[in-house]
Amino acid sequence: MTTEAIPTEAELAILAVLWKRGPSTVRDVHEALGREDGKSAGYTTTLKQLQVMTAKELVTRDESSRSHVYAANVAEARTKRQLVKDLLERVFGGSSAALALQALSLKPASKDELEELRKLLDGDKPRKEDKR
Repeated sequence: MTTEAIPTEAELAILAVLWKRGPSTVRDVHEALGREDGKSAGYTTTLKQLQVMTAKELVTRDESSRSHVYAANVAEARTKRQLVKDLLERVFGGSSAALALQALSLKPASKDELEELRKLLDGDKPRKEDKR
């Protein structure tokens, strides 16, 4: 993923479907999006969004069958890191502490999350990132 290819909110929703389901047709993505947010854009909007994402190299398209199949072309963990890095620089002036404090003030961390944070602060390696 290039710097200029930071996904939009709509693109992130599509990527989330593809990360969860794996390679999918436009119809599959469209139906999953409709179920997830309770509101649905039109089928052609989903198709157009996937075409734009293909041009941005966020997804790949397999044209070998009648129904084209799209797959995420960017890793979930890498995309999340890129988005956090962008937010960190643009909003928090590069301060990880300010970002963490703001996040924790919005929603308290669970006991397990606090344990992971302590390990990270102590210099221990954190667990592998969730697939979510």
